Amino acid sequence: MDVTTAYQHCEQVTSTEARNFSYGIKLLPPAKRRALSAVYAFARRIDDIGDGTLPAADKLTALAEARVAVQALAGGQPPAGDPVLIALGDAARRFPIPVEAFAEIVDGCVADVRGTSYATFDELLHYCRCVAGSVGRLSLGVFGAQDQEAAAPLADALGVALQLTNILRDIREDYHNGRVYLPAEDLSRFGCTLDGTGGPERGDTQPPMDSGPLARVVEFEADRARTWYATGTRLLPMLDRRSAASAGAMAGIYRRLLEQIAAAPAEVLKGRLSLSPGEKVMVAVRSLAGMVLRPRPRTISLASAAPRETS
Repeated sequence: MDVTTAYQHCEQVTSTEARNFSYGIKLLPPAKRRALSAVYAFARRIDDIGDGTLPAADKLTALAEARVAVQALAGGQPPAGDPVLIALGDAARRFPIPVEAFAEIVDGCVADVRGTSYATFDELLHYCRCVAGSVGRLSLGVFGAQDQEAAAPLADALGVALQLTNILRDIREDYHNGRVYLPAEDLSRFGCTLDGTGGPERGDTQPPMDSGPLARVVEFEADRARTWYATGTRLLPMLDRRSAASAGAMAGIYRRLLEQIAAAPAEVLKGRLSLSPGEKVMVAVRSLAGMVLRPRPRTISLASAAPRETS
């Protein structure tokens, strides 16, 4: 399979599966857009293993195989015939993508399969950094920054903010699948009891608790997420304009979703909240307009290892 076809496959995956990220990815110039689509496609593959319908043992085997693929990719040997890994291997040669970070996504999905719960926020934070902070750092490899070392923890923080938003959005769905991500210490603080014993085999469709205490937990966690957004968005001025617009659109969509959740926290028990396509487009357009009007920096903001691009 040639590289062009491999990238086309990844862009197709992104356009159909990345319901939030695709709005930001589309703002990138072609080379970066293709590279970030490859990053997303492989991250999505790992995530789909963890969330799929295979028996737990088979999921762990598939995740172990994904880890081996990461190691081969890091060594410059993408498997022949795999469009996602072919595209990702090419992207890693063009951009300083830390492909070893995919192993952290595997670690997080293994925790999901094993039904790991979280007693403290520090434990949850480690999980968030595995499954989402890693994506932030992988994306940063494509975006480029004046100071990659200083930018990396900010990209990590932005990923944590997005993952906390996902956790709040998916409380009901996760409980139905036998998963609880909210830290036990926070649930206890507001008088909530919630464990991972729910699931379709019991007929549970939502957490068995009064919405009042849960609403207070959601408000508390939403305020915590805002702090991570405040840290993570400090990354944007460190990026070139198109990359900043892309990252800003992704963060803006999730931040707007967070505020929707915080405004009606009890609604997360009734179903998944989301933004309309029109709202997402508006956020992306505003992000692009804001970055286009931003004063041009005096120094080049692309990482020196990234290729020169036009458009």
